[in-house]
Amino acid sequence: MMFRRQLLITAAAAAGVPCVASAQTAWPTKPIRWIVNFPPAGAADIMSRALAEWFGTRLGQPIVVENKPGAGGMLGADIVAKARGDTHVVMISSAASHGIGPVLYRDVPYDPLADFTHIHLVGTFPSVLAVNASSPVTSVKELIDLARAKPGEVTYGSGGNGTMNHLVGQLLARAAGVKLEHIPYRGSAPAMNDLLGGQITALMESLPTAIGHFSSKRMRPLAVSEAERAPTLPDTPTFREAGFPDVVATNWFGFSAPAGIPPELAKRWETEIAAALQSAEIKGHFDRIGIRPGTLGSEAYTALIRSELARWREVIRAGNIRAD
Repeated sequence: MMFRRQLLITAAAAAGVPCVASAQTAWPTKPIRWIVNFPPAGAADIMSRALAEWFGTRLGQPIVVENKPGAGGMLGADIVAKARGDTHVVMISSAASHGIGPVLYRDVPYDPLADFTHIHLVGTFPSVLAVNASSPVTSVKELIDLARAKPGEVTYGSGGNGTMNHLVGQLLARAAGVKLEHIPYRGSAPAMNDLLGGQITALMESLPTAIGHFSSKRMRPLAVSEAERAPTLPDTPTFREAGFPDVVATNWFGFSAPAGIPPELAKRWETEIAAALQSAEIKGHFDRIGIRPGTLGSEAYTALIRSELARWREVIRAGNIRAD
């Protein structure tokens, strides 16, 4: 039977035997659609393409990465939600599509828990507040002072409404008691271009996406959103260190499939993703751009999503945060 073979493969992988698809394996039988619900060159896209390439030689079928951005990641997530039971569709789920968007927007076309099989946490990293390297602003305090001196004139960009970067900016504005005008973009690339071009005052961006501009000294990082400093930006303080202890948030991305896939296949994916994240190749790639590989399997990752929905629902309600 097809899934008896899959169980044998999963058992072999758990025992340390490479889980490489063979001609006798009944799955996959056609190319796998890997939905990335954000534009090219963003953190989700970077992680997806690294993993898809790693799997390309292991599963015996091509993995086709499709960028389906829009509505803070919800457009792509809806494609996967509507593919119930399809064993050849997967996605990178995220804080935006499965933790923030479902409680920020009124009309969300899917249930972030019931409509998906959540398989494994893929990676985590901070948001980074940055300015153009030519900006006179050199600290979070100076940016907040500028916002107080020029009410409504200080802007910050993000890759879109409902993203973690959008919400971190709102947490900072709320903690500082100032107005930071949010400018949403269709992805990270145009937001960074406008920061470099001087069209916006600051940018809240994911570390893996922005790190190249920090290395080239084109952008200046002011603070990171996690409780501890990022190893790739050791000289950049946290928001806590900058005087805003409540501005703490972690970007998270995971691997998910539609609801209704066979549990044996979900377990196989969990084993495969765990092996990928433990490989020297993927760990090295992630480390260079500031991503910590995820360690949460299916049950723990699903629990994380549930807890994040509750957390952001309260933050959004208490701060009267809107989707702009």
